[in-house]
Amino acid sequence: MEQVTEGISNIVIRDSSNHNNNNNNNNKKNRIQVSNTKQPLFFYVNLAKRYMQQYNDVELSALGMAISTSVTIAEILKNNGFAVEKKITTSTIDMNESGGRPVQKAKIEILLGKSEKFDELMAIASAEAADDDI
Repeated sequence: MEQVTEGISNIVIRDSSNHNNNNNNNNKKNRIQVSNTKQPLFFYVNLAKRYMQQYNDVELSALGMAISTSVTIAEILKNNGFAVEKKITTSTIDMNESGGRPVQKAKIEILLGKSEKFDELMAIASAEAADDDI
């Protein structure tokens, strides 16, 4: 019984909610949650470019059927020279369906960073857009 009381008196309780919330908020600043039904493909491509201008990298996050859309966005950005792939993470998460039954869904997170030519390509694109306006 004395060992149990000693163990309890040595317990240190920390509030991990602030720590976790701060990490999640920092990560979410440059995270785009991709849907394959809510927005057109190039909405996400242009949004990712703006996020890279602002934060130097962007994280594309998608569940289930939207995974192919996020992979397509990443490939468009890479093939056009705007982004370089930094990290890809896949996992499954438990979601509750409308009937309350838990279902596992596939999840992907793609972290993209600015390419060396990013600023140059963005300058060219904005110059072309300005010429089109004239």
